[in-house]
Amino acid sequence: MNMLLHGIGTEFSAFDKSENGLPIITKYALASKHGEYDIVLANPPFGKKSSVTIVNETGEQTKESLIINRDDFWASTSNKQLNFLQHIFTILKQHGQAAVVLPDNVLFEGGAGETIRRELLNQADVHTLLRLPTGIFYAQGVKANVLFFDRKPAREKPWTEKLWIYDLRTNQHFTLKENTLKRSDLDDFLACYNPKNRLNRKETERFKCFTYADLLKRDKVNLDIYWLKDESLEDSANLPAPGVIAAEIVEDLEEALEQFRTIEEDLK
Repeated sequence: MNMLLHGIGTEFSAFDKSENGLPIITKYALASKHGEYDIVLANPPFGKKSSVTIVNETGEQTKESLIINRDDFWASTSNKQLNFLQHIFTILKQHGQAAVVLPDNVLFEGGAGETIRRELLNQADVHTLLRLPTGIFYAQGVKANVLFFDRKPAREKPWTEKLWIYDLRTNQHFTLKENTLKRSDLDDFLACYNPKNRLNRKETERFKCFTYADLLKRDKVNLDIYWLKDESLEDSANLPAPGVIAAEIVEDLEEALEQFRTIEEDLK
């Protein structure tokens, strides 16, 4: 959508893969599996609304639940982020690579969340998790991560052996205007990631390794893992500005209200 709004991909066929254009296909992504890809880079929507508003010819509005059947998913859930994570796994080729921006709830949510995490650790090599700092999205206080994994062929033994986690959030504070996240702020993560040889990684203060056995021992296979001491909890001088704190509270309240509205519509 962002590309189309900027005039990219509008002057050629959706299936034109020549040098003249990009193969942009406009459709509801979760509706079905639409091909297999070597690489998927995604920032799925974080919203939790599970219904569609329909306006007829006379301007009257009705709401209909959007029900999609995906028998290739591991679990049924109304959580969009969990559904996108499952969808991305299904469209990867064998040995295909993915990097997906996901909110914190995907790391610790129980029920379907736990089922999906277990299956992903088994059927893919989930090798890296980047904990992103707050203050880098338009909505203040958004807690997000980038999950890196490779799809692998089916086998009995789990493919994930070690999950490496880089904490770029604890004691880090960025804003959209005064202290923006710069490319150089990711240099240390890139060096730790070691893309030329991921098997030759080394632990640092912010980069730690957790084995598959370690992860399974955690309640609900919770991947929301921290080890650094948060200095802001000990010294009020390190707290974010009051305006940032207020914005984070508003964000949490708006998300909670949105969830209650969805429940109200479902009950109707």
